[in-house]
Amino acid sequence: MGTDHLLSLFKEITRIPRESGHEEQIIAYLQKFAEDRNLECKTDEAGNVLIIKEATPGKENTPTIILQSHSDMVCEKNSGVEHDFAKDPINYVIEDGWMIAKDTTLGADCGIGMAAQLALLEDENLEHGKIEALFTTAEETGLDGAKALKPGFLSGDILINLDSEDEGELFIGCAGGLDTTAEFHYTPKKLASHKVSAKFGYCGGLGGHSGDDIDKGRANAVQILGRFLYRAYEECGIELCTIDGGNKRNAIAREAYAVIAFNSSDEDRVVELFNETLEAVRDEYSLTDPNLQGIAEPIKWEGDVIDSKTVKNLIYSLNFAPHGVLAMSASMKGMVETSTNLASVKVLDNNIIRVGTSQRSSNNYAKSFAGQRVEAAFKAVGAEVSHNSEYPGWQPRLDSKILETSVAAYKKLFNADPIVRSIHAGLECGLFLDIYPNLDMISFGPTIRGVHAPGERLDLVSLDKFWLLLQEIIKSIK
Repeated sequence: MGTDHLLSLFKEITRIPRESGHEEQIIAYLQKFAEDRNLECKTDEAGNVLIIKEATPGKENTPTIILQSHSDMVCEKNSGVEHDFAKDPINYVIEDGWMIAKDTTLGADCGIGMAAQLALLEDENLEHGKIEALFTTAEETGLDGAKALKPGFLSGDILINLDSEDEGELFIGCAGGLDTTAEFHYTPKKLASHKVSAKFGYCGGLGGHSGDDIDKGRANAVQILGRFLYRAYEECGIELCTIDGGNKRNAIAREAYAVIAFNSSDEDRVVELFNETLEAVRDEYSLTDPNLQGIAEPIKWEGDVIDSKTVKNLIYSLNFAPHGVLAMSASMKGMVETSTNLASVKVLDNNIIRVGTSQRSSNNYAKSFAGQRVEAAFKAVGAEVSHNSEYPGWQPRLDSKILETSVAAYKKLFNADPIVRSIHAGLECGLFLDIYPNLDMISFGPTIRGVHAPGERLDLVSLDKFWLLLQEIIKSIK
């Protein structure tokens, strides 16, 4: 079975809503897929689906292999784009060997892994041992499906995770993660009648995955907005009407804006500070994020504004809170060890401003300290801070048998050595080990770029190689 069928299955998946926490339709699709092909299917209370295909004749004594991907996707779109992820199919184009969703995320993370599992379940020509195809839920918002797995749901001792994004690389470890949330409780107050108001914001950034792209020097729109607000507050005593920046905790913020109020006599200086900040960051990110833009427009604000003490504390903490790479690995050259992502800032109901952040590290102590640093930045100004969605890293095993098999298969197919390394992004593998400590695991996938951001794209040449490698590994397991 060739790559065309795999790609057609992925195209089917792009038509099915599957935002994290709203995966009912993709779960039903998987269940019907199994039913239509007379394959055993189990679904647990978390919505994790397991489809089982028995070994082909003569392969009954081959070890059971678990193929794993997650069924949800990050749903991000460019501002002004009309797209409802709860019902609309993903719009994509095929250009220059890439499958691209230009205005939204594509969902190749991890839809292409799902499609590969389904293609293998349909393949009648491939000789294989027993296959357990596991589809976990809510990976993107906290790895909830993997956390909910129970002993006995799986029977295999070999697991291939299909949630990686660099063809030619085999992953044998990943970072653990932790989300840290800060909340400010503010008092609304009336806006003085003599004040004028305007909306200022920054957009056009590449954004991207807060793990895999954190070392690429990309702009964070929340951080940039904080820089401007700090200067405008210090020089002009601005008032904050509302603020909205970033979105998902595992995506680098691409857009952020605030509506602020100020004396009419300060208007020219506020605009000047905004433009100075824009010019500075365009120069700063000219090579790594060249399309940064500014939004500045007058707006008549008729609601309340945020009390001055909270405004000061919020602006100061947004400037003080760390963002980006905190430490590089000493044991693996070029590998990020620890990072933090200043992901979002939102005004919520009930007079609350929430700041979302995410920390990652391959070292559990460093991960905890990164969370502590973020906590201190917000707690020092009176915010309420909480930690959640913590998950463990996956420590590399260089004596792995599935690694040995995978390296040999790659060499056989492509006459080249694959890169073997850990990834700074989070995978579910560390959680699987907590429940099934004897698992021998590896992760790989085709090349996907722009993950967790509009413009996400899948390299179709790499998809061919990924598919050949997956089949060869399964055939090679003795």
